[in-house]
Amino acid sequence: MSYADLLKLRPGVTFNAEGEAQVLVWAPKAETVQLVFGKSQQPLALEKHPYGFWVLHTRALWPGDRYGFLLDGEGPYADPATLHQPDGVHGLSEAFDLQRFTWTDKAWQNPHLKDYIIYELHAGTFTSEGSFAAIETKLDYLLQLGVNAIEIMPLSQFAGDRNWGYDGVFPYSVQHSYGGPGALQRLVNACHEKGIAVVLDLVYNHLGPEGNILGAFGHYFTDKYNTPWGDAINFDDAWSDAVRHYFVQNALMWFRDFHIDGLRLDAVHAIKDLSPRHILQEIRQEVDALSRETGRAHYLIVEMDLNDTRYVKPADAGGYGMDAQWIDEFHHALRVSSGQERSGYYSDFDGVASLAKSFRDAYVFDGLYSEHRKRTFGMKADGIPGHQFIVFSQNHDHIGNRMLGERTSRLVSFEMQKLLAGVVFVSPFVPLLFMGEEWAEPNPFQYFVSHTDAELAEAVRKGRKREFAAFHLDGEAPDPVAVDTFENSKPQWHLVTQEPHRTMLSYYRKWIALRKSQQVLHECDRNGLSAEAFEEKEMIVIQRVWGGQHLVAFLNFSKTVQDAALPFGHLTWRKLIASSDVAWNGPQDMPEQADAGTLTVPAESITVYVNAISS
Repeated sequence: MSYADLLKLRPGVTFNAEGEAQVLVWAPKAETVQLVFGKSQQPLALEKHPYGFWVLHTRALWPGDRYGFLLDGEGPYADPATLHQPDGVHGLSEAFDLQRFTWTDKAWQNPHLKDYIIYELHAGTFTSEGSFAAIETKLDYLLQLGVNAIEIMPLSQFAGDRNWGYDGVFPYSVQHSYGGPGALQRLVNACHEKGIAVVLDLVYNHLGPEGNILGAFGHYFTDKYNTPWGDAINFDDAWSDAVRHYFVQNALMWFRDFHIDGLRLDAVHAIKDLSPRHILQEIRQEVDALSRETGRAHYLIVEMDLNDTRYVKPADAGGYGMDAQWIDEFHHALRVSSGQERSGYYSDFDGVASLAKSFRDAYVFDGLYSEHRKRTFGMKADGIPGHQFIVFSQNHDHIGNRMLGERTSRLVSFEMQKLLAGVVFVSPFVPLLFMGEEWAEPNPFQYFVSHTDAELAEAVRKGRKREFAAFHLDGEAPDPVAVDTFENSKPQWHLVTQEPHRTMLSYYRKWIALRKSQQVLHECDRNGLSAEAFEEKEMIVIQRVWGGQHLVAFLNFSKTVQDAALPFGHLTWRKLIASSDVAWNGPQDMPEQADAGTLTVPAESITVYVNAISS
């Protein structure tokens, strides 16, 4: 088999229609590689191929068999491309046939990104059971909310049963405590049957520390670069061809074999690659080829600590071709506008002035000097459409990376919470919610792990303390290894029927319905938008125009009423929503209609009008 042919195969164990297993392992460090499986553990030798690949075709290995590899007689090691680790990261792999599942989603079409209402969740804490099967029971709830896309935090096998997911050590696997690969296929199929897309959070910048055996097989890591979380993945050093193959095939697997609709790639600024073709470009090209085969859109979304449009520009414009990116700066400016503390990386943001700029320009720092970074940072995002930016008032990072993991419901008033939600939905960007946000869940979302190595667990505790030192916080963070930390991070579903949570849920449903029904909100158009900040009033006035519809939104972040002017004297304005209305447990109803002139806007509120001729 030629080198080029080898690079077309999926790593690990795959089964053909006749039940024959094909085994592909990259182990250039080994002189011999043997497969051991079943009760007899009788080894089968793999055949060596170019560039350190080893191949075996056998009818002796069946789905459900436990197996591993001997490297020069040492081991057995789990499969680097294992799909299932039923006994955890330190156990053997279980052979799994991805083709056995019967999909019923042939009619499914992935919505356009501008249509997405994303709901981020953690599979282990979203429900009391902490399983994929339990998530299925909540799909009707999500439909009633108006969500049409869920984003699941990383699922690759990690040590123990409790983890955010960013310590995964087997990128092809599906966490056993959530139900494994078969249960994930069933969940995705169920989502598609109900009209819900599925985005999966993936980590391609590092692997976790416990159970990480890839280095025993090959040169998966490089010391050319560093990441804050572990050894850098080898995307451009010696032997990197096979590493790139491993991760490209991984991305394709999620789309092809699990019918995932989008991948959210974590912290891509920590993916170091100086190759002529960046690994993200290579993934984009291969995913596009898959889309031509499947006829479906497969989205690539990135999180990055860089205001660099190269990531989201198409390849023919010199970019990496990612479909969208998270915009942390919108969140930071929104948080500071709400009166929360300006410590750490929040210190760069000037409240409503920064938020208005993010409305207009996406990036707050687009060539400006950053005092926190002590350098000029970012570039202009001109010409990048709004649907390529994803915004939020909360997500797992900005809750869980607080020392106590407090949600916004613990940090600001009920009125301010409604304002923050409205800001996200009135933006020209794609909105994302974090689980439980929509009913003002009071439980925290704290950082948790279940490392079995005592020294590693202690290192995590100390690392968290160092991280909070940058925010000048005193006290002790909850023990990330304690079971209580995990259990306390679960949303309380019974609250959705109790006040004031029931009202907040109704408020979110209303906003989502407006986002879908009002074209001026639905279109992620950055051109027909103005955002003017009134810093002395702590207020922003947003205007958006689409077709014949004109919208004006008053965002009052202050604790006092403020006067504002409705534009255009010849128009009568119709209220879309006002967070201060009594229906939302607010202090006063805003007028259903208003003519141009002065409007009194309540404290900590968002009020939205559209012109009457568009109704």
